[in-house]
Amino acid sequence: MTEIVPISADFQRWDELLALILSSFAYMDGMIDPPSSANRLTLAVLAYKAKDEIAFVAIDDGKLVGCVFCKPEAEFLYVGKLAIAPAFQGKGLGRKLLAKAEDVARDRKLPALRLETRIELVGNHATFGRWGFEKTAENRHAGFDRTTSIEMQKQLA
Repeated sequence: MTEIVPISADFQRWDELLALILSSFAYMDGMIDPPSSANRLTLAVLAYKAKDEIAFVAIDDGKLVGCVFCKPEAEFLYVGKLAIAPAFQGKGLGRKLLAKAEDVARDRKLPALRLETRIELVGNHATFGRWGFEKTAENRHAGFDRTTSIEMQKQLA
């Protein structure tokens, strides 16, 4: 059974967490431009990110199989680095991790979740749409003269 737990101060599995994120985001290589920021993650950056944000990991039979990082903003809870191990994708784990993010948002009295996804990843757009997210903006990375990502939000009841 998969358990979802917060990343605590005594978390030590940074190598495994980085490998999980990289394997989850690997399908994007060569598909999105600019390349995913996941490719710039290091163990130190992950450790800092976990201290600066609110993060959860999904553990199945002792293995890390998913994660999500949440960052409170003035009007939203930003959801980033939602990663599911390839073997666990399509089994509802993403929804369970987002439910944790929704709990964090409600606890902090934030009315919505916000995320960004690359313009090329239309499958992600559709999945997030099924999960209640709506497109709210188009954005460009620095140096690009075209849309490179979209913002999506999910209003919470």
